[in-house]
Amino acid sequence: MINKEALQYLVELGIKEDPIVDLPQGTFTKERLTRVTVPKAETLTVSTLTGLVDYIKSNIDTLPEKLLIQVKSHKEVALYSPLNIDREREEYISVEAILPNNVVYDRFLSTEQFNIMLQSSFVDVGTKSTLLKYTGLVQDEAVKTTGDDGVSQQVTVKTGVASVGQAIVPNPVELAPYRTFPEVEQPISKFIFRMQEGPKAAIFEADGGAWRNKAILNIKGYLQEQLKELKNIEIIA
Repeated sequence: MINKEALQYLVELGIKEDPIVDLPQGTFTKERLTRVTVPKAETLTVSTLTGLVDYIKSNIDTLPEKLLIQVKSHKEVALYSPLNIDREREEYISVEAILPNNVVYDRFLSTEQFNIMLQSSFVDVGTKSTLLKYTGLVQDEAVKTTGDDGVSQQVTVKTGVASVGQAIVPNPVELAPYRTFPEVEQPISKFIFRMQEGPKAAIFEADGGAWRNKAILNIKGYLQEQLKELKNIEIIA
C-alpha cells in the first residue's frame, strides 16, 4: 500500500516531468510557471557623443552584430540592441548632454545679467555682437521714453563719452544658444528681442521649436560621419 509521502512524491515527479497537460477543453498546467527573462546589462551613462563613439569602437563589452542608435532629442541619444526573444531591446549606453543652466527665455533680466548670459552661453554668430552693444550702451532714462510700434523699439543709446543718440532695437534677432551637444553645430534660430525700463532685456523664441529638429539632424550627421566605417549600426532620428 502506497503511503501519503510516496503518493506525494509520485505526483511531484509527474509535475516535474510534464507540467503541461493537453485536454479536449484546452491546454492546462499542473502548477504556476514563471517566465525566465533574458538578463540585461546595466545602462552606462555618458555626457558626450565622443564617449558614445569611443564605447562602440572599443567593443569592450562584445556588443551584438547589429546595433541601433536612436537620437531621442536634441540632448539625448541611446544605443540599443536588436529585439530579443521577449521583443525587448537592451539599452547599452545613454548619452545626456550637459547644457548651460543660465539661459533664460521669456523673462526680463537686467542688462548686466543679459550681457553675461549672451557672452557665456551663446555662440559668436548671428546678431549676438549687436545685442551686446545695445545692452551695453542703452541709457536707463531713455528706455522710459521708448518708442514702440509693437514690432520694433526705439531707445536712446550712448554714442560717445558725453553724447547720446536714437537707435532702433533690432527684431527679430538670430542667435545660437548652446542647446545641444558641443561636438555638433549649434542651430541658429530667430528670437524676439525686447527691452524695458530698468534697463532690462529679454528674448522670446520665435521659430516654433524648429531648432530642435535641426539639432537632431546635426547629431545624426555627426554620428554617421564618426561611425561610417562600421556597417552594422543603424542610426535613426
